[in-house]
Amino acid sequence: MSSTTADGIAGWAIHLMEALGAPGAGVAIALENLFPPLPSEVILPLAGFTASKGNMSLFDAVLWTTFGSVAGALALYGVGALLGRERVVAIAAKLPLVDVSDIEKTEAWFARHGRKTVFFGRMIPIFRSLISIPAGVERMPLPVFTLLTTLGSLIWNTAFVMAGYLLGENWSLVEGYMGIVSKVVLGVVVLAVLAFVAIRLAGRNKGGHRVR
Repeated sequence: MSSTTADGIAGWAIHLMEALGAPGAGVAIALENLFPPLPSEVILPLAGFTASKGNMSLFDAVLWTTFGSVAGALALYGVGALLGRERVVAIAAKLPLVDVSDIEKTEAWFARHGRKTVFFGRMIPIFRSLISIPAGVERMPLPVFTLLTTLGSLIWNTAFVMAGYLLGENWSLVEGYMGIVSKVVLGVVVLAVLAFVAIRLAGRNKGGHRVR
């Protein structure tokens, strides 16, 4: 398959890999971390398929995609670190339905479960990009963050690159199955946000009734 026979994200990723080789796969995955709508479920199996065609080694495909994952995560960690707690709290205070206490609860939760969240979060669609920002805000030790991100990304990337390598021309089957998983995760996130808004509005309405 070449960039002339594929379009959309797949065609773009193929073009990068044709132009840069394995580092192109790394660039694509780094951008996927920064822009979650770019699906690693397409890029990673495609890198594996490209390796099966002999255009790059399987080792290089895993190495460079993992490097790209870590690079993208570190960039988002930097965004969180630059924002810092004070700015996040100031922004939250201006948002409707958000209290500073919500930030404090999140901080306490992250202090208890942050390491597990960063590690396992690398294997959850959409969430794997977002988790790097609170890790930066909370200033998780950079060596720890980098190690956990590398290990989690290595597991995720290896699984999907290998799937594409073994499936060959049928690599797109991975995208189909993981597309369902991504939709489920997105649905859960939306429901959680709606539940949060509903609970917050209900609490404020009760408070208003008491004043009267």
